[in-house]
Amino acid sequence: MAEQTTPIEEHSRQVCASFAPAADPRLSEVLQAVVRHAHALVEEVGLTRDEWLAAIRFLTAVGARCDDVRQEFILLSDTLGVSTLLELVNTAPAPGASEPTVLGPFYVPGAPLRSFGDSIVTDPATGGTPLVMTGTVKDLDGRPVRRASLDVWQVQPSGLYDIEEDPSKRNLRSRFETGADGAYRFTTVRPVDYTIPDDGPVGTMLRGTGRHSWRPAHIHFMITADGFKPLVTHLFDESSPWLERDAVFGVRPSLAVDMDDKECVYDFVIEAE
Repeated sequence: MAEQTTPIEEHSRQVCASFAPAADPRLSEVLQAVVRHAHALVEEVGLTRDEWLAAIRFLTAVGARCDDVRQEFILLSDTLGVSTLLELVNTAPAPGASEPTVLGPFYVPGAPLRSFGDSIVTDPATGGTPLVMTGTVKDLDGRPVRRASLDVWQVQPSGLYDIEEDPSKRNLRSRFETGADGAYRFTTVRPVDYTIPDDGPVGTMLRGTGRHSWRPAHIHFMITADGFKPLVTHLFDESSPWLERDAVFGVRPSLAVDMDDKECVYDFVIEAE
């Protein structure tokens, strides 16, 4: 005798099956998985109509806070740990390679290209403690990587990124290119702990669940080079009290460095494609 399915099971089966004819097999696979997990969630917690409507209103509010500068959906992804999970699933580094972490919502392409040793501070009112960042970009065999591009950006001592103050502003945000020795060097200010934007729906979610919005002090890096896999990562100030409580779960112990002196040395190791 064939096993009887429940009305809920039959409903989920029908919805999944509706995506099977999709021309793109990967699209079909992903959407069917979304349906299975979403339906399982509703059934597991006994989700009410009012709760589902509240979720729809929340996501609508998240979308309403997105613009050319602020990406509230990336912020939501970060605070739910999804952004970090994507890195863990998709960019697991080879042994010896530098670890990746989240991109964050404040990357801006086309940062100004500067020369070896230049400062990324362009606003005279920036303040902060001067810091020199230096090191080498290497491959897994320890050889320097020539003409590697380093996109660098960080929050200002005020706790705001440049583009939060003015979308056209570029401060503490630059790009460098390594020479034949793979070396990089630039002057900045020591990064500060700061809160992620918490005046929108994501902030409401954090407060409503008893969570904080602090990120440990860090500098962002995006490193690209011909023939190598891109690396998106941070360097964290190991003195930050928030290292083990990062609001976006992005800290990796290997990326925590000593920034107490006026110069911080760190060698990046990138992986060939």
